[in-house]
Amino acid sequence: MKTKRKLVTITAPKSPISEQYKTIRTNINFSSVDQEMRSIMVTSSGPGEGKSTTAANMAVVFAQQGKTVLLVDADMRKPTAHYTFNVQNTFGLTTVLTRQKTLREVIHQTEVDHLDLLTCGPVPPNPAELLSSRSMEEFLVDVYADYDMVIFDTPPILAVTDAQVLANQCHGTILVVSSGTTEIESGQKAKELLQTAKGKLLGVILNNREIKDTNYYYYYGKR
Repeated sequence: MKTKRKLVTITAPKSPISEQYKTIRTNINFSSVDQEMRSIMVTSSGPGEGKSTTAANMAVVFAQQGKTVLLVDADMRKPTAHYTFNVQNTFGLTTVLTRQKTLREVIHQTEVDHLDLLTCGPVPPNPAELLSSRSMEEFLVDVYADYDMVIFDTPPILAVTDAQVLANQCHGTILVVSSGTTEIESGQKAKELLQTAKGKLLGVILNNREIKDTNYYYYYGKR
């Protein structure tokens, strides 16, 4: 049985790791001088590199800034956000895209002020088709009307095409790599796929990096 994932930005908002997430938030804000950043997609090259944890923590720090934020679990292969926030996943993004429910009927409020969650919903047989559908375009129009920031958690980009499909629909993309786990070739291939999909790569988060003589385990590096 899955257990609730603890988010450091909620449990220890003043910790060094939380501060690193806030630094990433600041960098994103500065990166969007010419275009307002309203949607961010978080992906990784492979599974288990920390993208879902990163997406959830980024959603929390943007909400803590006072922005209205919607975290969308767009990983229709292995959704986990409902475990993280301990809510049901009976209805969600797939329910909205197939027009069985409205967005407002399936939104979950979280314990964090200004942060709402849209779980994945039932796992569909055709994720890429749903993400490239007209319903998805209409969904984005709806969420931009209600939220300042929308953050998408997507499947690993080397595993399936879903992240590529969504990349050019979002204003920016963050690529998560895991120190000591992600192979250089995989990271480079992930970057190439994002560029091919015409996604705007905002930067790379190096996860699970332990730096000697400090308490920092995460840092943010530019491309």
